[in-house]
Amino acid sequence: MQHFELKGQLRQVGNKATIKAFRRQGLVPCNLYGAGLENILFTVNAKDLKGLTNTPYSHIVDLNLDGKKYTAILHELQFHPVEDLCLHVDFLSVSEDKPISISVPVKVSGHSKGVQLGGKFTQNSRSIRVSGLMKNLPDDVTVDISDLGLDKKIKAGDLSFPGLQILTDKDAVICSVRATRNTAAAATEEEAAAE
Repeated sequence: MQHFELKGQLRQVGNKATIKAFRRQGLVPCNLYGAGLENILFTVNAKDLKGLTNTPYSHIVDLNLDGKKYTAILHELQFHPVEDLCLHVDFLSVSEDKPISISVPVKVSGHSKGVQLGGKFTQNSRSIRVSGLMKNLPDDVTVDISDLGLDKKIKAGDLSFPGLQILTDKDAVICSVRATRNTAAAATEEEAAAE
């Protein structure tokens, strides 16, 4: 999995006025916790943070807080309800020897049999949640749709990847091919011709 380096400055617990002052300066208040750490409060530059938040990919974050380094993942983001501003970020500290739960993007490959017969392909999930050691975490997972026929679905429970445990609900639909009116009409005509 790709790493993303982010620099931050440690901060003290502040009241609402202090937090608003940080945001006016273009800084985003953050919190780092987990793996036996005391909560670490810090701020990062909003522009630097966009490289991490404005992408479909997940990253392992290499935090540099006033010269001290930590390895973490994004845990929770709070955005302004109207403007595209990140208000607060929670980071979860991780290590190489313990499994990490993270969402990874889903890519599809192949040409579905159902689409070749005139069906409509829909990708229902753009990402799935997986758990694995840091060394096993992929940038994305590829789902082969070559055998996906008309009115068929691929669910999270149908997938497996080496070194990863899939945490997404087994019944969650990843992608599907639906029959269209044209394919239904063609099937009826074929049946009529066969008789």
